[in-house]
Amino acid sequence: MKMNKAINIFLGSAMILAMLPACTDLKVNEVDSIVEENSGGFVAGNPTDLLASAYNDLGSYTDQANIYALLEQPSDEMIPPTRGVDWGDNGVWRLLHTQAWDATHSQVLGVWNQLNSFAYKCNEILASNPSPQQAAEAKFLRALNMYYVMDFYGQVPFREVTEGVDVDPRVLSRSEAFDFIVKDLTDALSGLPNDGPVVGGRGTATQAAANALLSRLYLNKAVFTADNPAGPYNFDAGDMTKVVQYADAVAAAGYDLEDEYFKIFSTDAEKEVILNSIAGTPQNRWFMTLHYDQNPSGWNGFTTLADFYNKFDKNDPRIGNYPAPDGSQFSGIGRGFLIGQQYKDDGSQLIDSRTQKPLQFTTDVPLAGAATDKGIRAIKYHPANAGKYIMFRYGEAYMNKIEAIVRGGSSTESALDVVNALRAKRGAPALASIDISGVLDERGRELYWEGFRRDDQIRFGTFTDTWEAKTTTDPNRVLFPIPQQALDSNPNLVQNPGY
Repeated sequence: MKMNKAINIFLGSAMILAMLPACTDLKVNEVDSIVEENSGGFVAGNPTDLLASAYNDLGSYTDQANIYALLEQPSDEMIPPTRGVDWGDNGVWRLLHTQAWDATHSQVLGVWNQLNSFAYKCNEILASNPSPQQAAEAKFLRALNMYYVMDFYGQVPFREVTEGVDVDPRVLSRSEAFDFIVKDLTDALSGLPNDGPVVGGRGTATQAAANALLSRLYLNKAVFTADNPAGPYNFDAGDMTKVVQYADAVAAAGYDLEDEYFKIFSTDAEKEVILNSIAGTPQNRWFMTLHYDQNPSGWNGFTTLADFYNKFDKNDPRIGNYPAPDGSQFSGIGRGFLIGQQYKDDGSQLIDSRTQKPLQFTTDVPLAGAATDKGIRAIKYHPANAGKYIMFRYGEAYMNKIEAIVRGGSSTESALDVVNALRAKRGAPALASIDISGVLDERGRELYWEGFRRDDQIRFGTFTDTWEAKTTTDPNRVLFPIPQQALDSNPNLVQNPGY
């Protein structure tokens, strides 16, 4: 490579490039980026290689840190207890759960860098003479990554590949970003394949994936376009009708609810998985919560809170189940919420090697100074038969539809009939009625630990409530701060209120 060329990264700063951990090796792999002249010219890359790299970026969503952490740790369904020195990590997890982060928080910075660089790679693809389908897939992936920048930070930096590194990226407001993302997805629809479900799920974007993301976008439009990020939010009936229509479009492609809930997360999934991540692995979802003495041995980390667990009817199979006592079904690890006595693969009681007592997970769990048995664990991807990590599944679009009908969206079906059809499929008792608070509870029961709870709580106005160790009620926390390094590199960015 000639020395007068440089990678055009999203922050537009050599200082930021030097600070990124993934960029400490200055040797550049040109198939993963466009090589840019300082003047702003560029040489097109290989769109096939670039697109493969953009799909590989989705592996970052499978980590227990960064993107997933920002989606789950500040919510009322997950708590990251410190056990001795384990999970101390200079307080990064506790700061997320108590909503006490600031503009220097390492994971707030890490997510900003990840998502903006992922989105910029999609700009590279679009500037590299892609085929119509490749262009559509790149627009879908750009929309997905920009969605989370918009969601987390309320503003989105954007740089054209024709702009040199000396040009400060322009910044889209949240409302502008919403319109940009919707256009990307609607433009992409005709170029994406209209493929239905396959066993195990698909690893590339389809029309169903774009429709699923559009349903999510319009469900949250009131949040993303509000004058005040903390609300109040005005849910327009026309927008809610679009949510219903996009969810119905996913169903029209052949997607349906699985007959058994935990099958969704297994290699046997047939009907429900719309898009998987071809990179990364769901194993972090069990390692991050299982006890040291379970098989496989976990990191004894995150648990749920008792109040969230108590939202489940005990006859709702989504709450979890355990394998057969003789170990013939899966391993000694249950599925769903793990509470009480834990078992070995042969069905015998599991002993906590640190206390020499039977390992029994308790409902209570402190944020700091937690014993090894404290807290209810959650397993959706079972180590014995976990499928690939799910990015989109029909159950979310289905729940979006229920909420949209309750919020005034037009549908030929009633919200109660739709929610009870889901509960019947899941094996849960029917509800006598459904209101907006009931929708939030049902979303929790259907989608727990899948990365939706923060957004749900913001949309429903409960994110500023208090629970157990979380006492912060600051409405500014509905947005994360713009990382200080980003502010220093791009004067077009403005720090969010409250930071």
